[in-house]
Amino acid sequence: MAFKLLAVFFGIGVILTNYIVYSINKNIVHKSPTGQLILSSFNPYEFNNTWQTTSYATGYLLILPAMLIIILLTNEYTYRTSRQNVIDGWSRRQFIEVKLQMALIVAVFTTLLVMLTALGFGLTSGTMFSFHGFSHIGFFFLKALSYNMFAVLISVLIKKTGFAIGLYFIYLGAENLLSFLLDFASGNIKASSGTDLGSMGDYLPLNSSDGLLTFPDNPMKAATKSIMPTDYPWIVGLFALAYLLLFIFWSRKRFVRADL
Repeated sequence: MAFKLLAVFFGIGVILTNYIVYSINKNIVHKSPTGQLILSSFNPYEFNNTWQTTSYATGYLLILPAMLIIILLTNEYTYRTSRQNVIDGWSRRQFIEVKLQMALIVAVFTTLLVMLTALGFGLTSGTMFSFHGFSHIGFFFLKALSYNMFAVLISVLIKKTGFAIGLYFIYLGAENLLSFLLDFASGNIKASSGTDLGSMGDYLPLNSSDGLLTFPDNPMKAATKSIMPTDYPWIVGLFALAYLLLFIFWSRKRFVRADL
């Protein structure tokens, strides 16, 4: 039941979230005096932007598939099915590999849904088809996979559904706060010494994959770029991949060695 509800909520959420962004841009931003002056020609869902915009907006919903994975995996402990599978002949490594593959499959399906949503908004924009910005679909997949693998790690560490979900939210909140403070420090360092360390908040475990997903370039964004730390996508990407491998390695090691 939880699987169906969260899957439905996520599917509806993807379309609704992007429609809200589309409506705000069309009905509020473009009708305001500032918007007409600065962003009159900017459309976040034309084909040059739709892949990036949809990936960015949907990234905020990835907590839902992560919660689903936590519920499914912690239920294995609650109902002792993990122990029973091992008793029936599975090795511990086989069991955790199946759960990691489940996290991968969920990431693939969420990415496909984002692709279809981006395509739909692009087609309704009346602009010429383009793959410009399509790399952000790959960044979205990396973020989805990172969130899901972190959910697996939290599940095998905590084992209790409520505590695991609570810790997941607490960690996200704490990391986002720390990321904000680090980004603020990055800006101060650049302004005071001229040293550009990039957005240091993007070097944290989950914020690294977040940092790869950005809103499309537009005149308003360009106006603030000179005072902000420089984005270093290749550095952030390396951090994201390293953390992803850490989540997978730690989950495997923990499950193989821990009591069931």
